Amino acid sequence: TLDNIISCLSNFECIETVVLGISEGNDNLAFVDYAKANQLGYIIGDEIDVLSRLIQCGDYAGATDIFRTTSESPFPYFEMIESNWAEHCDNDNDATFLDEIIDGCLFEIIKLDALKESHDKGDIKHRSEMCTLYIREHADDFQIQRLYPPEELNRKDLRFTVDYPEDLIVCRAVYEKFKGNAPMIPLLDAVRFLDDNESLKKLIAPYCEIGYSTMYL
Repeated sequence: TLDNIISCLSNFECIETVVLGISEGNDNLAFVDYAKANQLGYIIGDEIDVLSRLIQCGDYAGATDIFRTTSESPFPYFEMIESNWAEHCDNDNDATFLDEIIDGCLFEIIKLDALKESHDKGDIKHRSEMCTLYIREHADDFQIQRLYPPEELNRKDLRFTVDYPEDLIVCRAVYEKFKGNAPMIPLLDAVRFLDDNESLKKLIAPYCEIGYSTMYL
C-alpha cells in the first residue's frame, strides 16, 4: 500500500518531498524502518493528535502547503493532482479539497498556516484524524475551494481504503489486475473492474455506509 502511494506521488513535481507522520508506539516502528530504508523524511508524534503530526511534517519539510493523503489509501486519484495544485496556488487557497469521490481516493491541499490556526483554535475532535474539520466547519474564515471528480467516481457503494481485512482483499485484487500500470492505476479502470466482480463488491458493502457517513465529520 505505502509503496504504491509514494511511488505514485513521486511522479508529480508539485510534490517536492514526502514525509511520514508516524504515531508513537512500538507497533509503528515498522514505519520508521520503512522511512529509513527508503530515505524518506519522517516525524514521530502524538497518537491521538493527528493534526499536530501533520503540522510537524510540514515544519520538518519547511513547507508552506501540504498535500495530504493517508497510508491506508493505496489509490489516490492522481489524475487531478496537478490541476488541483494549480487551482490551489492560482487562487491562493487556504485549503483545496477533492470531495465527492470514492472513499480512500480523496486528497487535500492545505496551507500550513491554516493547519496551525486549526490546531490553536480547535478542540480535540479537530485534532483527530479529521485534520481539516475545523476548516470545513469555519468555511467563512478561510479561502476554500472544493473540486470534484467525474460523476462516475462518486460511488457510495465502493471504497478503496484499507481498514478491514475485506478492504485488503479488494485492494490486492485491484492491484494484481492492474499491476502493469502501477503505481499509476487509473481509478476508473478499478471501478469498472469491481463492477464486473460482484463478489468483491459484496466484501466491502458492509463498511461503505459508515465510511461515507463520517468521511468529512
